[in-house]
Amino acid sequence: MRSVTEHVERVVALVAPLPVVRLDLVDADGATLAEDQHAQVSLPPFVSAAMDGYAVRLADLPPDGAPVTLRVTGDVAAGAADGTEIGPGQAVRIMTGAPLPPGADAVVPVEHTSTGRFVAGTPRAESTVTLARRPRAHVRAAGEDVTRGELLARAGTTVTAATVGALAASGTVVVPVRRRPLVAVISTGAELVPVGGALGPGQITDSNGPMLAAAVRAAGADVVRLGPVPDDPEELRAALDAAVRPVDGSAARPGADLIVTAGGVSAGAADVVREVLAAAGSAAGGVTDADAATVAMSPGKPQALARWRGIPWLGLPGNPVGAYASFELFARPAIDHLRGLRGAGEGLLSQRGNAERTLLPQRYLLGRVYLSLHAATAWSSPAGRLQALPVRLVDGVVEPAGSHHSLSALAAADGLALVPPDVEKVRAGDVVQVLMLR
Repeated sequence: MRSVTEHVERVVALVAPLPVVRLDLVDADGATLAEDQHAQVSLPPFVSAAMDGYAVRLADLPPDGAPVTLRVTGDVAAGAADGTEIGPGQAVRIMTGAPLPPGADAVVPVEHTSTGRFVAGTPRAESTVTLARRPRAHVRAAGEDVTRGELLARAGTTVTAATVGALAASGTVVVPVRRRPLVAVISTGAELVPVGGALGPGQITDSNGPMLAAAVRAAGADVVRLGPVPDDPEELRAALDAAVRPVDGSAARPGADLIVTAGGVSAGAADVVREVLAAAGSAAGGVTDADAATVAMSPGKPQALARWRGIPWLGLPGNPVGAYASFELFARPAIDHLRGLRGAGEGLLSQRGNAERTLLPQRYLLGRVYLSLHAATAWSSPAGRLQALPVRLVDGVVEPAGSHHSLSALAAADGLALVPPDVEKVRAGDVVQVLMLR
């Protein structure tokens, strides 16, 4: 059987980062930066007050902290400036963020003065103020936060709300980002009925389609759902063709950048994905680079890779827990690569016991939490296969959330415990590696 690491490397090799587009900064949240971003201006751009209070000259305040009374000669609000220089024995009311008047070198917060507090909307009434030297100057120097030209965000990182704020404040208007991927999700199976449809004899509701579509969105991509498709090669080919056609026939909105199917990859007589893959290179056309594999993981052993009319195609198993685990370990790294996310290093995640066992290259778990936690109870694991077991976190330890084939266990899970192929029994107290889902 092919190892999980080898399979994920083949998956990622099937895709390439998407083209770069330029977006208004306010529309770039969630996209991946294609270039390093540097500050266009320094922050703050001028010397400013860090507190509401009085701008003063330290030369007027005794070093021993004795209070003095100064004459109040003006007001400076944020967004305005009083160009009058502060002279000896003078103070100016100043608000947070306002430029420090010439001659001033400190701000005494209003709550530490005879005024006590400022009342919003009330004009200045005090002509003098009594105050004393404070331990801090409460002044922000120009460029204290960021200097012009300083690196703010690296290429390959996701634009977050905080990134938008920092870039906006530093003068950025437009950013180059990778185009957001479009992923087509197709569930297969003659027994499947769309959500809300009436069930006939032997039929079940399609859960893989909605589940994988939600997982695609959580991974930072857009999704189009097709299907469920019955176990008919022609209908699957038609769905695959629909996936790669431009959206609404518009060249500006290309078709799917990645196709993810669920089901039809095992060894059954009606496994439609395998049947279509078997036609690679034939007159049926469409399929290239077909690769049906048996991967050493549980659940999720049957897997498939291919291109449909040049578009990468991942065939995941139909078992819902296996489909979800396969998405997290294989499809999500592919989406990360399409997005152009920067690798988290070349190190390997491993579990230490009597020997160090490699589980999965760290660069394929970008932006996800991966913890070493103790098992609360014992459970068995299939020999020779990496187990992806839904577990819940209880008082700092983990326990199985239910059957490894149960959708209810997946819904209750806080993470997937990844148990190495050479471990057949997890004992209470053993350390297990958990890919957190919440």
